[in-house]
Amino acid sequence: MKKLFIIIPSLIVLIILGCIIFYNVNLKAVSSNSSEVDFMVESGSTYYSVIDKLKSEGLIKNKLCFKIYIKLNNVKNIDAGTYKLNKNMSVKDIVNVFSKGNTYNPDAIVITFKEGKNMRYIATTISENTNNPESSIYSLLQDKNYLNELINTYWFIDNSILDSNIYYPLEGYLYPNTYEFKNKDVTIKEIFKVMLDETEKQLEKYKNDILNNKYSPHEILTLASIIELEGGKSNDRKGIAGVFFNRLNAGWSLGSDVTTYYAAKIEMNERDLYQYEIDDPNYYNTRSDFLAGKLPIGPICNPSIDSIIAVLYSTSSDNYYFVSDLNGETYFSKTYEEHLQKRRDLIEAGLWYTYD
Repeated sequence: MKKLFIIIPSLIVLIILGCIIFYNVNLKAVSSNSSEVDFMVESGSTYYSVIDKLKSEGLIKNKLCFKIYIKLNNVKNIDAGTYKLNKNMSVKDIVNVFSKGNTYNPDAIVITFKEGKNMRYIATTISENTNNPESSIYSLLQDKNYLNELINTYWFIDNSILDSNIYYPLEGYLYPNTYEFKNKDVTIKEIFKVMLDETEKQLEKYKNDILNNKYSPHEILTLASIIELEGGKSNDRKGIAGVFFNRLNAGWSLGSDVTTYYAAKIEMNERDLYQYEIDDPNYYNTRSDFLAGKLPIGPICNPSIDSIIAVLYSTSSDNYYFVSDLNGETYFSKTYEEHLQKRRDLIEAGLWYTYD
């Protein structure tokens, strides 16, 4: 009897565990290989009425396990229509497709545009994820009719983007985010519209402050793009903006390495700059006296809303220098001597950050 009291509970536990394992195994995909199936759901169908068809099409492993999943997750409605299913989908994946309704687009693509990246990165990212070659992106950016359409459509875009010295007219205007598009045949204009609409959405809250600012929207985005790269790891972007405003008001050049790299069309992690590039009187290069007391001719990357806010609501101070360490801590100095000492302190502590 004692043995029975031990054996029976053990068997029950084993049976329960076996059922759980069996259930979970049968919720997994039928195959690891991609095999697409056009699955028709007729009007009036329910999840239970399509189970036999799912099994016969080789889309699920076990009908009972599918029924249990539907019951446990309280899934009820299913829209009529044709769905793109795949044999490498789990039961959960299949149900998610059905739950989205027949508007689900299996050909949709998702593209992420990172903050602080320039137009060359955007062009490459678009070409890698869609059927648009990079050359067509640059061609569109030279289309004056298209650019004028944008100027007439968006309140934050003006004739500044038409300046012939600007490398890429929409640099700084395409908001960095993750977007979904219909398929790889999406046009560049469609992509840019979605990104510009997102920029408008992000800026709308600050519209009055932007339009009433001393600086134009183009200039605000220009400075924000510099802060995005100079202070991307900083804990005080508003303080950095204040330093740049002090330099501008004093008639100094901004002295920003990131603008010099952009002017030379060199990525910052590519190589060190040559002296002639540092001294080049370029419309973007703020290391040159050519831009003393001036902003670059346009943005050098696509900034985040945090950098734009930093420009709009900068911190006033007497500081003219800043440096950030590897942990994002930012240190401000009034004099160049103080600045050099802070750099030496950070180097000695192993906290030196490449760009300051």
